[in-house]
Amino acid sequence: MSGAATTTTTTTTTTTPYALETRKLSMRFGAIAVTRDVDLRIAQGARHALIGPNGAGKTTFVNLVTGMLAPTDGAILLNGREVTRSSPQQRVAGGMARTFQLNTLFNDLTVAENIAIPVAQRLGASWRPWGRSGADRAVTEEVALLMDQLGILALAPRRVADLAYGQRRLIEMAIALALKPRLLLLDEPAAGIPNGESGIIIDLLERLPQDIAIVLIEHDMNLVFRFASHITVLVEGAVLTEGTTAQVRADERVRNVYLGRRHHG
Repeated sequence: MSGAATTTTTTTTTTTPYALETRKLSMRFGAIAVTRDVDLRIAQGARHALIGPNGAGKTTFVNLVTGMLAPTDGAILLNGREVTRSSPQQRVAGGMARTFQLNTLFNDLTVAENIAIPVAQRLGASWRPWGRSGADRAVTEEVALLMDQLGILALAPRRVADLAYGQRRLIEMAIALALKPRLLLLDEPAAGIPNGESGIIIDLLERLPQDIAIVLIEHDMNLVFRFASHITVLVEGAVLTEGTTAQVRADERVRNVYLGRRHHG
């Protein structure tokens, strides 16, 4: 009688690459180190905040990640592919998009026309002013769908110059989403927005697609704590700590250097 056959099962583990990963990322201007050995890992679909006091190096870090600056040392990976020396345009094509602290909109165009420009560029379609004869149907349909998803369809025919500041920030985020990113960097989306308008930013953040990894760079800690599940704290160009929102909020070092005892403890 023959023995029972033995079956060996081999399990293959597939690791999903991070939406964004930096390895020992560093930047020096002469003898001054403004970014120091920053290791950061942003998971696919993450809601991550990057915070720190003024001068912590947040803007420099974002400029390195987006290709506006070239690092002195270290590496940057986008969806598992190294992009350390890639141009900003190549990073956008690879799935990265960013909003800026200051509005970069065409004030004399309508909301729909502003959003149609990046959609047309991405689709390789001809761009015509919204509603004009010859406008590309695929572009207009996608723009309308995006505005509807974000709850700003009613703003479509309005000139950007006529909008409130908070509404302009919404349009800037819509333009970034029009690029179909897998990673979205929001650089102080609440900056300059009056308290009465800040709610519209929170509402839009909650509508953003869940499959997009989002890194929020923000000083408004109420917004950070409401939005982010993980937080990285930069101080003097280096990572002070990283963890869940609850962990960072309770960290004594963070209280001392950034949040302030009188506000958060």
